[in-house]
Amino acid sequence: MKALVRPRRLAPGARVAVVAPSGPVPEERLQAGLDILRGWDLDPVVAPHVLDRHGTFDYLAGTDADRAADLQSAWCDPTVDAVLCARGGYGVQRMAELLDWDALRAAGPKVFLGFSDITALHEAFATRLGLVTLHGPMAAGTDFIKNARAQEQLRATLFEPESVRTLTSSGQALVPGRARGVLLGGCLSLLAADLGTPHARPSARGGLLCLEDVNEETYRLDRYLTQLLRAGWLDGVTGILLGSWEQCDPYDRVRALFLDRLGGLGVPIAEEFGFGHCEGALTVPFGVPAELDAEAGTLTLDVPALA
Repeated sequence: MKALVRPRRLAPGARVAVVAPSGPVPEERLQAGLDILRGWDLDPVVAPHVLDRHGTFDYLAGTDADRAADLQSAWCDPTVDAVLCARGGYGVQRMAELLDWDALRAAGPKVFLGFSDITALHEAFATRLGLVTLHGPMAAGTDFIKNARAQEQLRATLFEPESVRTLTSSGQALVPGRARGVLLGGCLSLLAADLGTPHARPSARGGLLCLEDVNEETYRLDRYLTQLLRAGWLDGVTGILLGSWEQCDPYDRVRALFLDRLGGLGVPIAEEFGFGHCEGALTVPFGVPAELDAEAGTLTLDVPALA
């Protein structure tokens, strides 16, 4: 797996667009997030349909066409330096085919940030555009608004990426060892749902795979992992980083599942790496080569997340 193109870091005064490709966005949370971005001396602009709610399916932030148009317009605007997702939820897979990927590619690299349902866009940006993207807190997310650690690590990644070359786990090695590879991954259920779609990569071969999820029973996590295994998608993965499993079953039960389903891969596996649906979530750059030391609980980037 090859390293991807790194967008340029942000500088004070940078213009950043906020979009909602998935679920509806509470206005008060959006305003709080915008205040933080302005406090970083950024110039946030809100896409036209961010506060929309679909007339029939109220779990969507407006129609598929409008959500796609917001993302496309923001990305193709030459005055915009970064596109930040407001929140996750559900909806990216409904609008991904409505995007003009040739136009997005022609617009050139810029920073893209999100997680959860945005996993489907991380995969698409990797396969269609060949770009490094940031898996991290979103502009209207509770964690971004209220957690100083999440804010500071994201701010450092955006402005001073060389200062966050090493990420540290609070857990231990599920399977010890060292591994090198290109970072990829995201929300486990979304990776499983992406199999067979036009934007899915054929496998995680050569990659350091980051996995997390939220509000899933153990049998469903089992199903997603088993689907990835049966599809051969995990063949050749070099190592695995496990993030947060908020609102899932007790961790001992979830941990036993990871050993059962992933231990047979024979690669290092590190747990509790602090990314995903957890308090103080870390920002992880997908598409950057790195080294995992599972026993030390460290992930060291070969290069800063952004150029």
